[in-house]
Amino acid sequence: MARKKPLVITASINGERTKEQNPHSPRTYDEIVETALSSYEAGASIIHAHATNMGLVAEEAAEDYLKSWRRVLEKRPGSLWYPTLTRELGGEVRHILTIDDEVGIEFGCVDPGTVPFANLDEEGLPVGRYYANSLESIRADFATFKARGIGPQLAIYEPHYLRIVLAFHAAGALPEGTVLNFYFGGDYGLGGVRSMPFGLRPTEAGLQAYLDILGDVDLPWTVSVWGGDIFDSNLPQLAIERGGHVMVGIEPYFHPERALSNEEMIGRVAEMAKAAGVPLAGREETLETFRSPRRQGASVPA
Repeated sequence: MARKKPLVITASINGERTKEQNPHSPRTYDEIVETALSSYEAGASIIHAHATNMGLVAEEAAEDYLKSWRRVLEKRPGSLWYPTLTRELGGEVRHILTIDDEVGIEFGCVDPGTVPFANLDEEGLPVGRYYANSLESIRADFATFKARGIGPQLAIYEPHYLRIVLAFHAAGALPEGTVLNFYFGGDYGLGGVRSMPFGLRPTEAGLQAYLDILGDVDLPWTVSVWGGDIFDSNLPQLAIERGGHVMVGIEPYFHPERALSNEEMIGRVAEMAKAAGVPLAGREETLETFRSPRRQGASVPA
């Protein structure tokens, strides 16, 4: 049966990807505004972005984001976007709450688990650190978002992340508007050619492994490839066929010999959807598809 629901394209437009790794990476306020607007025009309905200064926290971090996003929202009112977490990591979502107070925001990040962010040394051995989010901080962030009516966009780096999420779901503690973003690992990690990959390989078997763990739990999900090129895989087509959605962008994308822009990647997914007869989601369709507590007809916490 042909798919009926629209496809959401999420654009993760910058991350901490340097200009050296990809010259298209938007790093300044002006570049973020320009890239956000052109990404929406290319077919993305929601954008994930990092700040220009990732050393900031709380109100200072919020203001750094808003120097770009006030301008985006002025030109395109109601645009959907969400910031990343700060470097204080687990439990540190004050900037998201401040942004919500200032301009309103439908989604925010929670990273429900721990993963090594490692480089390979001269012997090829992993060195570096674990990116750790405690179970206590995950619980606190879910509770905060649930009270606020903010949908959590969840980074699923590894299968155990999904196991943790499903425990919260079974306990009735998972906020409405939860989105599972399945992060598949390319040939590299987050930091370029010397970084170690994480996660499942971007294959049909990898996707099926996540769907098997998910079982009959009905939560929206996206696919993306981190430290690689999603178009070297068949994940976009599989997501379109199986009722999922697609995240692309300069943050996850890395190839040592070619640099794609956000707009190019979004456009390619949009063409795949068109060829399959699947419409692209706009703002309201995205809120409905991702079951935002702030969608039309939903009750929002006071």
